[in-house]
Amino acid sequence: MSEYFSTAPKVTEMAGCTLSEIPDDVLNSSKPLILRGLVSQWPLVQAANASSKNAIDYIRQYYQGMEIGAFVAGAEQEGRYFYNAEMNGFNFSKQRGNLEPIFDFFCGQSQPPEQKHIYVGSANVDQVFPGFKNNNNLPALDKLKPLTSIWLGNQSRIAAHHDTPQNIACCVAGKRRVTLFSPEQVENLYIGPLDLTPAGQAISLVDFHKPDLHKYPKFQHVKPQIAELQPGDALVIPSLWWHHVEGLSNFNALVNFWWSDSPSYSAAPMDALLHALLAIKHLPKEQKQAWKSIYDHYIFNQDEHAFDYLPEAHKGLLTNKNELAARHLRRYLLNKLNR
Repeated sequence: MSEYFSTAPKVTEMAGCTLSEIPDDVLNSSKPLILRGLVSQWPLVQAANASSKNAIDYIRQYYQGMEIGAFVAGAEQEGRYFYNAEMNGFNFSKQRGNLEPIFDFFCGQSQPPEQKHIYVGSANVDQVFPGFKNNNNLPALDKLKPLTSIWLGNQSRIAAHHDTPQNIACCVAGKRRVTLFSPEQVENLYIGPLDLTPAGQAISLVDFHKPDLHKYPKFQHVKPQIAELQPGDALVIPSLWWHHVEGLSNFNALVNFWWSDSPSYSAAPMDALLHALLAIKHLPKEQKQAWKSIYDHYIFNQDEHAFDYLPEAHKGLLTNKNELAARHLRRYLLNKLNR
């Protein structure tokens, strides 16, 4: 990590959480929190504390042979998974296959990798490693029905990106460093294309190890928070917070739990953004400012009673509070788009 971040504040640590009890104010936190040692009693963490090979063997016992994708990059990339020089592709290859050769590769890593970097991202635990959660779980989240994923790799640098769901990321093998930025920092992070991304989410174009402040001058104004994680530590990453993730050890594993606090019938906010790019982005300045006021009134208004002047029976599309109303709004929108 660049010395540029040497004075960045550390993420706040929250005590008193257990596997079965995590307070709602922690789960719903609007700021990152470290839950130090939260999963230290997991069998996988215990195996990792003994050796990387023990951790790999522990994970391997649950693998049933499902083919899965992996990112493979040459040593010259120094673990940074990013675009190629022309930005019309990437500096790594995407490969799909059985994980057994990758496990063998990781087991042979006793020194910093000299030949290549391998990164297995966001593997669905229930599908790829059935039974793993029987002994490595967060029962406190069961009520939220989270999606559980595992991430495996040697030394890696994953560019700053954001995710829509709430997230608890558990460091289970190796050391990790996560650099976080609040959503309003987006302008200072120089986000790349929305429609050509390494793994689905748009990423910051800034190399955090060598920030080019001539090319990206606003980056000097970012306000990062740093989380240094050991095996057994967990990090609460609130929705839409940007996070740059580094795997610092020769073998790293992370298990994360994603959940949404939005109703199941809600649409994806990113879809609305993309539609706005089509419908609003290129309007004249005055019209865009007018639409901003309208959005503030209808969308970002925090007053629950703002539309009480309308009789309930006549609120129409403004009554988007249940699945039936959401279906009606979706049909209305589809009819508009299909004209």
